[in-house]
Amino acid sequence: MKWIVLGTWIGAVLFAHFRGRVRLPLGRQLLDHSIILAPINAFMVLTSRVPTTPYIPNETMPELKLLEDNWETIRDEALHLASLREIKAPELHNDIGFNSFFKYGWKRFYLKWYDAKHPSAVALCPKTVALLNQIPSVKAAMFAELPPGGQLNPHRDPFAGSLRYHLGLATPNDDLCYIDVDGIRHSWRDGKGVIFDETYVHDAYNKSQQNRIILFCDVERPLKWRWAEWFNHWFGKIAMSAASSPNAETDQTGFVNKLTHYHWVIDQKRRAFKKANRTAYKATKFGLIALAIVLFIVW
Repeated sequence: MKWIVLGTWIGAVLFAHFRGRVRLPLGRQLLDHSIILAPINAFMVLTSRVPTTPYIPNETMPELKLLEDNWETIRDEALHLASLREIKAPELHNDIGFNSFFKYGWKRFYLKWYDAKHPSAVALCPKTVALLNQIPSVKAAMFAELPPGGQLNPHRDPFAGSLRYHLGLATPNDDLCYIDVDGIRHSWRDGKGVIFDETYVHDAYNKSQQNRIILFCDVERPLKWRWAEWFNHWFGKIAMSAASSPNAETDQTGFVNKLTHYHWVIDQKRRAFKKANRTAYKATKFGLIALAIVLFIVW
């Protein structure tokens, strides 16, 4: 049984790694956080009711047109938040999903995160929250800001049970501000939405001289079978809610993010070790992987 489990997990990791044209280095892929959910992600992709291409036609999810039709209303609330400097990095290291993004200037304000409560969003962005609540398939949403010179390095998101939707609100409207998904480039434009699969390797850059603010949503992936959709909905509710991060003290902090500060402390020590002796770092990293495999085999 354990060999079936190990073989399934390794197969799912390799399925994700070779799925796109753009790949992370295999060594990094084996330690990337996305491998934790690799078997679940493979199941989500293989049972997807929508195309499994890097970009998905907007017509596939017509319910999102409500957001595009009301983009100016959403933009006005986003710009008001920006003027209050409420679109920001967290004061604590309690946003495990995006901790690595903040050092490059990326900022966010949560509007919705699965079943977690964000009273700050209801108070400051009532019209946007009301629009989002009319679309049950939108499980998470935020305003995301990328300043001039900002970037997001190549990465995969960890959960294939959702698709990513970006709606341009206050963008440079310039090809110098863009996202690459599996090597295919998209430049944001005000009032225009795009849907993509965030489990492909993607990165983003703002090489313009203007700020970029978008509406960023996670939309539940439609699956072929109702029981599979039930599982996707249940898993997202349980696992993803645990990663909720607050905008303010009134908001809910998920269980995972309550532990994230300790993860951050350990990660700083890991980075210092890597910087001090890269050879020893790599030897230790792959040694631990080998040890884990041996322990699994012995068990």
